[in-house]
Amino acid sequence: MKKVFRFLLFGVAAALGIFSVYLFAGSVPQAKEITWGANFSKKHAVALGLDWRATYSALLDDLGVKRLKVSLDWDELAPEKGEFSFADADWQVAESEKRNAQLLLVVGMKTMRWPECHIPEWAQGLLKREQQEEVLKLLEAVVQRYKDSPALYAWQVENEPLFPFGDCPWRDLRFLKKEVALVKALDPNHPVVISDSGELSFWIQAGRIGDKVSTTMYRKVWFHEISRYVEYPLPPVFYARKAAYVRGLFGKEVMVGELQAEPWGPGKLLYDTSLEEQDRAFNLAQFRKNIAYAKRTGLKEFYLWGSEWWFWRKEKASDPTFWEEARALLRE
Repeated sequence: MKKVFRFLLFGVAAALGIFSVYLFAGSVPQAKEITWGANFSKKHAVALGLDWRATYSALLDDLGVKRLKVSLDWDELAPEKGEFSFADADWQVAESEKRNAQLLLVVGMKTMRWPECHIPEWAQGLLKREQQEEVLKLLEAVVQRYKDSPALYAWQVENEPLFPFGDCPWRDLRFLKKEVALVKALDPNHPVVISDSGELSFWIQAGRIGDKVSTTMYRKVWFHEISRYVEYPLPPVFYARKAAYVRGLFGKEVMVGELQAEPWGPGKLLYDTSLEEQDRAFNLAQFRKNIAYAKRTGLKEFYLWGSEWWFWRKEKASDPTFWEEARALLRE
């Protein structure tokens, strides 16, 4: 029995070693064509003290963004129980239609930016089952309203729904599958994207459920546990290899839905962080470094995370460097 145990232990260790080499060794060629887009959250723009419509328009007109991932937050779409307020979402969709821009619309209980789960006040005291019933009503209303928009590129159902991050009351894999099934039944003509952590997940469930997998890609972040900035020691091939087995196992493509292009510092919220700390966390050199890193993953679709902050630096801090850098990239 001891010999068998040692043999099994050696086999497991060898398999882990081979898998580690597969994930961490080597390189892949850059994609011949790369699509660059940007994320946008109306709520985050407002929290930064910006005119959110001016910010959105500047992304489309000044930067020339042709792919936008837009957060449609539950608490803003349904401020009262049984009532929907689509005026602001309608405006964003219409403005994109005018410019022939494509939209990846994020909808559900958990969407973009803190607190991640944007639950209306009236729904916060509901039972889990009751909240889920309301989320399904939200999905139906949103999909029915925008499924025929010429600007619609894809749906993203929830934001990192399988990753335990944010101020959220629950995670439920079975319910996520139910959400995706509903969206597909209402709109069979547009793909459904499922997002997951780039550093802390292997994307298996996301690959099973969605038509396309979206991953995060953060490079330099503040770790509260050790009170210092850390740059993830992951080579670009780490993402490439995971994308390859998702493609092999499920026939699904992987995109980067959040490519870090803003600071992740010790402050809980970006707008509470000083300019000096912002620059320590993320400067122009880091911006360029992150873009170069992303290109070396071999992936071909990226959405930059930080567009509202670039506009804030330009308008509120008289520093257009990040805005101009993004403009050059997005117009490549």
